[in-house]
Amino acid sequence: MATLFQRTALAAVFALLAVNTTTSQAQAPASPPDPAATSVEAMGWMKGFPPPPDRLITFDDPAGGVFPRTRWSFSHVRETVPTANVWRGSGAPSPLPAAPRSDLEAVAFKPLGSEETVSFGQMIPRTYTDGILVLHRGRVVYEKYFGALTPERPHIAMSVTKSFVGTLAAILADEGRLDPSAPVTRYLPELKDTAYGDATVRQVMDMTIGVHYSENYADPKAEIWDYARAGGMLAQGPNYAGPKSFYEFLATLKKEGAHDAAFAYKTVNAEVLAWILRRASGQSLADLLSEKIWRRIGAEQDAYFMVDRIGTESGGGGLNTVLRDLARFGETMRNGGRAPNGQQAIPKAVVDDIARGADPARFAKAGYALLPGWSYRNMWWVTHNPHGAYMARGIHGQSIYVDPKAEMVIVRYAAHPVAASAGNDPLTLPAFQAVAEALMRPRGPGWVSPVPGRSPAARP
Repeated sequence: MATLFQRTALAAVFALLAVNTTTSQAQAPASPPDPAATSVEAMGWMKGFPPPPDRLITFDDPAGGVFPRTRWSFSHVRETVPTANVWRGSGAPSPLPAAPRSDLEAVAFKPLGSEETVSFGQMIPRTYTDGILVLHRGRVVYEKYFGALTPERPHIAMSVTKSFVGTLAAILADEGRLDPSAPVTRYLPELKDTAYGDATVRQVMDMTIGVHYSENYADPKAEIWDYARAGGMLAQGPNYAGPKSFYEFLATLKKEGAHDAAFAYKTVNAEVLAWILRRASGQSLADLLSEKIWRRIGAEQDAYFMVDRIGTESGGGGLNTVLRDLARFGETMRNGGRAPNGQQAIPKAVVDDIARGADPARFAKAGYALLPGWSYRNMWWVTHNPHGAYMARGIHGQSIYVDPKAEMVIVRYAAHPVAASAGNDPLTLPAFQAVAEALMRPRGPGWVSPVPGRSPAARP
């Protein structure tokens, strides 16, 4: 069965996969496409009844997975591929009170590696943002949507999905239902002859697995394409004789190098962890997420996962949520696992372990030039900066940024034409830090705008 992303060009076919390449593997183009000219409104995607043929984005059209069509398709995944629902529960949504800040768009910063001064408001269109929300002390101080995304519409979370999977694993470990020190084969004996045959669950959770697997977009022989064909994200063809599901593909992976020697970001580790979770819990990934997180944080909308041909959820990058529920999850993490509705939704010990991070020396070996001093723990990216900030990150600009010291959470969905984080990090990382610092400053009668030359902003 064909999908929206079938036969797409190499750089775009994995628009819905959870891949974060290093900055050395992919650089932002010197002249990026104009954000305004490539917006959904300007291009007229899917407008009219029916839309004109050249404005259609359909199930069987490979162009649907290529920028700028992704500015529509990232917010309409359920209309194009099979999915599994994540129930929000029957309770009332947890509150997100509003306290808008009129001054945040003027907050200024310098992009990484640049002497240019950019404002938070300028960063938003320049990084092809679909939606962005800032929470400060549990209140919504900034929230805007663009293009195809609206407050009630889910958006693909990409690799942010991994952080949910890692959190679920840590929750099951806290409950005594999963042993991180145990060999992977205790839960998945099917993988005894693979790269995971002598690995531990903890090594999978922190992505320190030595596995022969490449996510190099430029190499048509990279294992990422085999993964895609197995999951039905690329056409298998009439003579295809390879794996036909995520499970079958994982069983083909061979060891390369030593486990626990270095951090190595590879989506297959998240898929293995998702499989372990299904075994340890006896539940589907969608049902487990609903029970352990989604219902507890007071989500206002159901979420959903992309699934393969046998209904297996993509634990590496297939989750779709509304932006406000992503914010609820981030706020829950910021508050030590306590959700906005007051419920202790996630054990505090789980959150504390994530926030502490892992070994920056192992992380440094992965070569992330823009992330010096960071680490990776339970599938979260930990900055180790003075604010103790940590992130969930996904290709094309998806993020949850938790800053405990500033009492701030920023969540963002986007459709950047560059998949790798190199397209976003130079602008988004310093922007998030600048907003955090602005929110920490007192706003008394003498407060002035942080941008030189601007007049004092009115207090909301």
